[in-house]
Amino acid sequence: MASMVTSPSFTAASSTTVFSHNKTSASNLRPNVKTLSSSIMGAQFSINRSTRRCHITKRCRSGVTCLSTSPSVLPSALLFDCDGVLVDTEKDGHRISFNDTFAARELGVTWDVDLYGELLKIGGGKERMTAYFNKTGWPEKAPKSEEERKDFIASLHKQKTELFMVLIEKKLLPLRPGVAKLIDQALAKGVKVAVCSTSNEKAVSAIVSCLLGPERAKEILIFAGDVVPRKKPDPVNFSSCLTDELDGI
Repeated sequence: MASMVTSPSFTAASSTTVFSHNKTSASNLRPNVKTLSSSIMGAQFSINRSTRRCHITKRCRSGVTCLSTSPSVLPSALLFDCDGVLVDTEKDGHRISFNDTFAARELGVTWDVDLYGELLKIGGGKERMTAYFNKTGWPEKAPKSEEERKDFIASLHKQKTELFMVLIEKKLLPLRPGVAKLIDQALAKGVKVAVCSTSNEKAVSAIVSCLLGPERAKEILIFAGDVVPRKKPDPVNFSSCLTDELDGI
């Protein structure tokens, strides 16, 4: 990943690289994913986590698919998702914080790894809890009216976020290998860096400031929280960041 920024063959171009994590199954919670993939201006690239080699696949004018290990453009910006991209937060971070919140409220609910993997198909923690309770039944301690339940879910999510932030502040969830180096190289080349996530803004800010450090944090735009009408996999979170915060690059 780092070579994508430092390669001397790069030339400035109006492009944006997006690093996003597909949260669709329990397998995403286990450290056996071998490749990461994204796209730059129609070119697909994949990074093999075992060999650390980056392969660029681009459809040429002739219709032939060209493969290269040296990208030819310097992105104008790097947009990072947060959970599963900057940090492997889901299995031992968010899930644990949800369970600790449920236990503190004496709700009699526990999300194991496989169940949480399925719940990750639902974007957003508040939406995730609401969908789960709608399907399995609401706890006895939950209110009965829809409006009160919204407040109940919001209070659970606030408590869960506070517990999650403690994990981050104690640095119990480390950055994924290469993240800090890639960001340093991007910033040194004048590439804008942003974190786009529909996770709670406080949690995302804590990850950036505590794990990447205050100096990097000053240079990184955070676009997070309930700022978009639709959660991922809808791309509106990233497109809104480009349009509203990065001058439409």
